[in-house]
Amino acid sequence: MFDNVDWNEQSKRLLKSELVKRGISHEELAFLLNELGARETKASIDSKISRGTFSAAFLLQCLNALECEVFDPIIKEQNILKESRAKYNLSKGLEKTRK
Repeated sequence: MFDNVDWNEQSKRLLKSELVKRGISHEELAFLLNELGARETKASIDSKISRGTFSAAFLLQCLNALECEVFDPIIKEQNILKESRAKYNLSKGLEKTRK
């Protein structure tokens, strides 16, 4: 079911979306993380998010620094797209048989 999911890309998108929702820059995130005791710089955050290969611990630190209590990892999006296309193709096929 999740054979083609790029988990690094998904985690990167999740973190970026939470930053955008809150209007928080990488520099501000570095400050918030340092307040929690995590020693990060804007450059280290830029690098981690760009690569998308950060640890689960880093993701949790960021979500806590952002005071994020609930998040949706958006993994279901691929299934929704497949389902929508399937329904579209089915309805398109039914229209052709009706004509």
